[in-house]
Amino acid sequence: MSTNKYLFAGFGGQGILFSGKLLAYKGLTDGKNVSWLPSYGPEMRGGTASCSVIISDTPVGSPIVSKPDILIAMNLPSLDKYENDVAEGGMIFYDSSLIEREVIRKDVRAFAIPATKLADDNMTPTLANIIMVGKVLKETGEFDEKSVEAALRKVISAKHIDMLDKNLDAMKIGRDF
Repeated sequence: MSTNKYLFAGFGGQGILFSGKLLAYKGLTDGKNVSWLPSYGPEMRGGTASCSVIISDTPVGSPIVSKPDILIAMNLPSLDKYENDVAEGGMIFYDSSLIEREVIRKDVRAFAIPATKLADDNMTPTLANIIMVGKVLKETGEFDEKSVEAALRKVISAKHIDMLDKNLDAMKIGRDF
């Protein structure tokens, strides 16, 4: 029996909810039980945003993630707020382009990914979140190109399907970092 509880956190406009939805669809594509619970402040851009995702081999009883196994922090306030909530032995992924401090805890595995810089360097400035998801999937052993592409096809609207290849490339940048 396997269950992973994820918490994505950052500012509105960083693709936090999209990242969580992508991970949830990937779980569905893999035949898992999934919960996706978005949360955001009153502002669409610039306010706080977080997203809880649970992916499990068994039914999910509650969508609430109070003790995430995996934290993805896209800004310093998110790392400050949620670092101590991560389960012992869990993982913390943080955007080191925007967060200058290191993870303080020693009982978790920490990954500093300069996602915003990598996105800018690859001329995909809006895809730092996807780079982070690629790294998360690699480190959790869940990176599978077929299910990643299937999940991306579900979450990218028909209007923006031209972004599919850029998202796949961003995912691979994260995987290979």
